Amino acid sequence: MGKIFDFKNKEFGLICSGEMIMRLSPLNNEMLIQGHLLEKQMGGAEFNVASGVSILGEKTAIITKLPENELGKFAKKIISSNGVSDEFVVYDESKNKRLAIYYYEYGSSPRKPNVTYDRQNSSFQSFKIDEIDDSIYNRAEIFHTSGITLGLCENSNKLTHNLIKNFKNRGALVSFDVNFRRNLWTEEEARIEIEKLLPSVDILFASEETFRKMFQKTGNLEEIIRAFAKEYNISSIASTQRTVNSPKSHNFTSLVYSKKSDAFCFETPYENIEIVDRIGSGDAYVAGVLYGILKHNNLEKAMKYGNANSVLKNTIVGDISCADIALVENIIADHENRNTSEMNR
Repeated sequence: MGKIFDFKNKEFGLICSGEMIMRLSPLNNEMLIQGHLLEKQMGGAEFNVASGVSILGEKTAIITKLPENELGKFAKKIISSNGVSDEFVVYDESKNKRLAIYYYEYGSSPRKPNVTYDRQNSSFQSFKIDEIDDSIYNRAEIFHTSGITLGLCENSNKLTHNLIKNFKNRGALVSFDVNFRRNLWTEEEARIEIEKLLPSVDILFASEETFRKMFQKTGNLEEIIRAFAKEYNISSIASTQRTVNSPKSHNFTSLVYSKKSDAFCFETPYENIEIVDRIGSGDAYVAGVLYGILKHNNLEKAMKYGNANSVLKNTIVGDISCADIALVENIIADHENRNTSEMNR
C-alpha cells in the first residue's frame, strides 16, 4: 500500500485540542468508599494522543486551557515532561477557574472498572476561538480532536467546529476519534453533531459498535467502512476490535481502510493481553496510527503501530503510554514472529 497523503513539511506533525483532566485513583485496587489515599495523574483523550505521538518520535503540541493555579502548573509540567509543546496553552485567571477531574476504580472480575466524573464548568469549557493565535493553523500536518471535546458543552462544541474549519482551510489534515461517552450525551445527539463535521475529516477512528449503533449502519464491517468513506469522502478509517475475556484479559486488533487504494489492512489479534490499566489504550491506538502515517505515510505500518501501542498501554499504569518506538517495534516483531519467550535478556 503506497503513500496516502501529501505532507508539507510543516513545523508540527500533530496538533491536538482537548480538555486535560486529572485522574484520582484509590490505591491497592480499593474502591472509592474504602481508604483515604488517592494517586493523581494527568490525562485527557487528545493530550494522551499528543503525548503518545511525541514519545514515539514526532513533534506535537496541545491546544488547551488550564486554570492559573497549582493544579494548572502540575498539568503544564506533565505536558512538558511528555515532550508536547505548551506554546498554545491558555491560562484561566478567572474566579471560577478549575481543572477537570475524574476518579478511577480498578476492576477485578466480576467487578468492572468504574469511572466517576467531576468535570463540569472546567476552565477548558470556557475556551473560545479568539483566545487562540491565528498563526497556529499554518503549522500542523494533522489536527486531531475527538467526540469527547465536541460533547463537553455548547461552547466546546462550537470551539471544535471552528478549529476543524480553520485547520482544514489552511491545508492541515483533520483526524477525528468518535470516542462516544454516554455521560456527555446520547448517541442520537452525538450522531447529529458528528455528521456535521464528517465531510471535513480525513482520518476517522470509530468502533464497529459506533457504526452499528450510533450511525445505524448494517452489513459486514468492511462493507460499512467502505460505504461510510465514500459517503463522507474520508481518506482513511480505522476501527478497533477488542474482545473482553475478563477485566484482566483482552484480545485486540483493528481494521484500517484506505479510500485511495480501496484496500483494508488487518492482522491477527494480540491474544490474552494482561490488563494492568485499560484507560488510554484507545488513545494509544490513535497515537500509533497517526505516528505511522506521519513517519511512514503507509496505512499498513500505521495499523501495526496502532495495535502494538494500544496493547502496550494496557500493560502500563496511567492514562498515557510511555512506550518508545524501540519497545513498540519489539512488540510488533514478537507478534509477527510469534515470539513467546518469557523475558528479554
